[in-house]
Amino acid sequence: MDTAAELNATLDAVAARLKVSLRVLFITGAGISADSGLPTYRGIGGLYNDSVTDEGLPIEDALSGEVFSQRPDITWKYLAQIEHNCRAAAPNGAHYAIARLERLLPGVLVFTQNVDGLHRRAGSRNVIEIHGNLHHLACTRCDWRTTVDSLEGWSLPPLCPECGGVVRPEVVLFGEALPEAAMERFLAEFDAGFDLVFSIGTSSVFPYIAQPVVWAAQAGIPTVEINPARTVLSDIVDYRLPLGAAAAMEALMKRLGG
Repeated sequence: MDTAAELNATLDAVAARLKVSLRVLFITGAGISADSGLPTYRGIGGLYNDSVTDEGLPIEDALSGEVFSQRPDITWKYLAQIEHNCRAAAPNGAHYAIARLERLLPGVLVFTQNVDGLHRRAGSRNVIEIHGNLHHLACTRCDWRTTVDSLEGWSLPPLCPECGGVVRPEVVLFGEALPEAAMERFLAEFDAGFDLVFSIGTSSVFPYIAQPVVWAAQAGIPTVEINPARTVLSDIVDYRLPLGAAAAMEALMKRLGG
């Protein structure tokens, strides 16, 4: 286990890197929202942990594009539970620290797996939500779209007010492809270069989440992992902070005087 002295030395080193960085990438997963009260388990955004649903389906199946196409009521039942948890949560110190850094540094990008919207609620603007956002809704039949603060009061599944078609949130369900435009934007940002790359609160099991950190390390770009648990990236990164996201980011901001 890292001693307090070793942790402080790593925090000092990462803070020193931040002070001289112009462009910083933060790759975040469900763990960054743990201090907001959101669990880090399975499911869309890591917010469901029962072995099977009431319908006897694994949650990955209930939240899949295939089940949504046949039984949108089942998928929406669990999407609504997840949205309720997200709505009840508030950004924590890690979200606010990243938003603060976006105002302090010339270039900060957040590339997140989370659908909870907490990065934006904390004030981050340059955010790529690669799995989408539960509050962005679109009709599956026509071009109707809207953004809502809450799903409370909506019928499930919601129906389009213009054509009566089934409405879905603009999130990536299990078995569906990642949004091309979002991935292209991320790759363009990555090609433009970063001075420092963070992986925060993600198990990094998906290649599109782990690979940018590997690319950065291979290119000699300093890399940081913030995660209480070890991952496939733990032996690759230059700096590993085995802390919760809020504790680590608040400690870094304190060293930066912000």
